[in-house]
Amino acid sequence: MQIVPVPFDHPDARKLNDLVLQEYAQRYGDPEGDATPLAPAMFRPPRGLYLLAYDDEQQPVATGGWRAMDARTAGDGGGDEGDAEGDGENYADGDAELKRMYVVPEARGHGLARRILALLEDDAREAGRTRMVLETGVHQPEAIALYTSSGYGPAREKFGHYRFHEESRCFEKSLGGTPS
Repeated sequence: MQIVPVPFDHPDARKLNDLVLQEYAQRYGDPEGDATPLAPAMFRPPRGLYLLAYDDEQQPVATGGWRAMDARTAGDGGGDEGDAEGDGENYADGDAELKRMYVVPEARGHGLARRILALLEDDAREAGRTRMVLETGVHQPEAIALYTSSGYGPAREKFGHYRFHEESRCFEKSLGGTPS
């Protein structure tokens, strides 16, 4: 198994992104899957990272990424080009948001998501991020089990695109340090 950084718009990343959106659509009955705005620039180091795992036959089997998120004054449009629009979405300075964690069904159960998660946490910490946050849903019990067994707890306050949705669950984990 090989885990490598790739751009969010890499063809293999797009392929697995389409698969995860299909899975979200099936689990939640929403044809869009996930309407959270994401752009390739959000995952560019040092303000993010996107990882892709390949099996021994060089087939893409898993993804995951983080993007820098900070508190902003609503409507200020601040930040660097390509930054996520966190305005008014309850992010805090120093946050790293976990996005698009996904393992294809045939590769599940071998600790691959846990390996990607650890790499993403390490990278976000090295980039000066102080808290990893993520949003998942009630119809993803495997994800919730992964995160809680990896030290994540319920977030103090829901954040992000789905913060008002009843099925949404937000989690957080301290990465240590102070906001950059």
